[in-house]
Amino acid sequence: MTRLAALLAVLAAPAAAVTLDFPANAEMKAEVTTPFAAHRLATGPWREGETVPTQRAEGAVTRQAWRIDATGLTPLQMIAPLREQLTEDGFLVIYDCAGPDCGGFDFRFAIEVMPPPAMYVDLLDYHYLAAIRGSDGSAVSLVASRTAQTGFVQITAVSPPEAEGLDAGARGQAARAAGAASLPDMPEGDVAVQLETAGRAILPDLVFDTGSSTLGEGDFPSLQALADYLTANPSRVVALVGHTDSVGGLDVNIGLSKRRAASVRERLVSQFGIPRRQLQAEGMGYLSPLATNLTEEGREMNRRVEVIMVSTE
Repeated sequence: MTRLAALLAVLAAPAAAVTLDFPANAEMKAEVTTPFAAHRLATGPWREGETVPTQRAEGAVTRQAWRIDATGLTPLQMIAPLREQLTEDGFLVIYDCAGPDCGGFDFRFAIEVMPPPAMYVDLLDYHYLAAIRGSDGSAVSLVASRTAQTGFVQITAVSPPEAEGLDAGARGQAARAAGAASLPDMPEGDVAVQLETAGRAILPDLVFDTGSSTLGEGDFPSLQALADYLTANPSRVVALVGHTDSVGGLDVNIGLSKRRAASVRERLVSQFGIPRRQLQAEGMGYLSPLATNLTEEGREMNRRVEVIMVSTE
């Protein structure tokens, strides 16, 4: 292991700065520091009908994305030595989970993850850890995931503000600005921009035959835009994820949503010539709504197909 200056928190006393050891084949791909912001550490899993429970931490927030060039390294193997270093430095682990136990897809999108290509999270193969240090109020969260050849680790560290730091007014203004920028908004329009900045995009103009998984005939500009993006970026792999409203049973809706995603995949392959290796098809049923299912307008919003960046290699 080589000591890399992976600054996790800018604490009041320079001597108290926290560093972590990474392997020699690790490289930091992105770093963003906000002087005063809020970060929510997950304290439990996502459960159907509930939100992910969190604990709020405020202060200087530093986010880093690291890439580890290694084959076969599991998310737990990446997290374990970092967890050991944190506990040795006085941190108490408040939540530690693997992807399916965390809540899978829904937990992943409830936590703050830096966009690709700096960070990559497999929707089911990841590990999450949150820890706090009682002596000074510092907080750290870790997310680790992988592709076949590469490991990815995101570190988010929160250092509490100094007593003689920002005044209350400046602190509040900075927190509001940081909160607005903590997660990338989904831009309007261009699918390519949404994928590059937010890691996901909704394909809003798709029409399916009533009660069917068959994609309707006609031109769909969002598919053309996605096809253009994938053609221009042949190393990119995306997942097409179908979603439904809450009418009917879960198993039925998951099956329908996955078949609709598969129908979109087949259209991209047959009409636009996109290689099948660039496309995955999955279904979430009604487990990830955008709006209430109590109104027709909300149910219509929830019936959709999204495209999610899953690999940039």
